[in-house]
This record gives sequence, structure tokens and C-alpha cells, in this order.
Amino acid sequence: MSNSLGWGGYDNRSLAVADLVRDSLVEHRQRFGSAEIAGTITLVYDHHKQHVQETLTEIQHDHHEAVIAAMHVHLDHHNCLEVLVVRGQASLIKRIADELIGAKGVKHGKLTVTTTGKELPV
Repeated sequence: MSNSLGWGGYDNRSLAVADLVRDSLVEHRQRFGSAEIAGTITLVYDHHKQHVQETLTEIQHDHHEAVIAAMHVHLDHHNCLEVLVVRGQASLIKRIADELIGAKGVKHGKLTVTTTGKELPV
């Protein structure tokens, strides 16, 4: 049954409101430096730029406890996409993302955060 009220794909308003509340809780939680968060750091860079790969690898190794997975993709002859899955204190994750995104040779970067799910009700 299709909803004609425009609940963004939700079957009912309650489900839509529940998701909005969850999003708000996650947003609120990530503002506190000691809160544990999970997320991804996405980077696009030119691997021909001198030392960029070494710099990014060194930063990741310096924070091996927070970087729990990585995926590297060759977009074309020059550009690479790297996605890091991270988990840890919000302030640490933000600091790692800033360091990686600010590295010389990185063309674009973005930190996307979410919850670990522990504090959210089912």
C-alpha cells in the first residue's frame, strides 16, 4: 500500500518519527568528545602526488586502534578512492579525519559518522 501523505517511503508516520528521533540522538551524541562513534572517512587523492600514500598510511598506522577496515579503489590512472571504517571517541575520530583530509595531495575528503548502536533502543 502506497502512502499518499509523503512519509518518505515509510509505511506510517510513527516509523518516520522514530527514525528522526534516532538521527537526532546520533547527531547529539557525536558532539560530545568522549562519546564512542563509528563512521567512515572517504578520501579521493592523486596517487602520483609525492608522498601522499605514505602520509595517509602513516596516519592510519598511528591510529590503528581506531581504523578498523580500509578499502582502496583505483578510479582512473591518477585518482584513488579510499574508504576507512573508524570507531572510537568522537574527538579522536574527528582529529584523525581532519589529519587525513588535510594531507597534501588529498583532493576531497569527508567524515560520515553514525552510532555504534549500543545506546539506541530497538
